[in-house]
Amino acid sequence: MTAYDFERLIVDIPDYPEPGVVFKDVTPLFADGEGFAAVVESIADHFKDAGVTKVVGAEARGFMVGAPVAYRLGAGFIPARKPGKLPRETARESYALEYGTDSLEIHADALSSDDVVLLVDDLVATGGTAVAQARLVERMGAKLVGMAFLMELAFLDPRAAIAAQTDAEVFSLIEVE
Repeated sequence: MTAYDFERLIVDIPDYPEPGVVFKDVTPLFADGEGFAAVVESIADHFKDAGVTKVVGAEARGFMVGAPVAYRLGAGFIPARKPGKLPRETARESYALEYGTDSLEIHADALSSDDVVLLVDDLVATGGTAVAQARLVERMGAKLVGMAFLMELAFLDPRAAIAAQTDAEVFSLIEVE
């Protein structure tokens, strides 16, 4: 995959969702066919030889990136959803956000010890969502081989929080310093 200028299609929204925060709106990148394909292909190409059997993506933008990456890798897709959204027995993990706390759930039978898992999301900020998903994967006995993000807010040092939980590879297409 050749280099792609992802950042040209990401729009900064100042003071959203609260004063002092600059929200990185990736929806224009997703709306651009070439840009969206470049995101999916770049992540899938990076992990093509990792033996991934399942991709886990967090609600909601993790679905948008994770599902096509799973398809490209020939892997299954596991949605990590907000509490109460999945119809069968679930496993839950709570985590801290930059603005509070939340939880994610996956079906209790979604992963097994035979699975090799890649976590995919649009953004990693403090690392809380990624760490919660890593804990779920590990609790299910699956092997976590990597985490892939379109964008990493490096100035918040999410890699430190992730490294405290797992030694899985962290791959980001864009690092915001």
